Amino acid sequence: MTLLELRERGYQALVSQLGQMDTIRFLQQMGWGSGDYTQERKERLASVTREDFWQDLRKIREKNG
Repeated sequence: MTLLELRERGYQALVSQLGQMDTIRFLQQMGWGSGDYTQERKERLASVTREDFWQDLRKIREKNG
């Protein structure tokens, strides 16, 4: 399924469950964010090492069993 198809099916699911007006209201509440996600991600991950990543992943896996 392409991203476009996924988006279309998602909209269809919302409309079928919420109706057109409530779907619009829901989407308005969700907002689309602001800022530059790519730049923010680079800044946040600049100090993260691979070892940090793997340690965090191990902790998550141990927690979730």
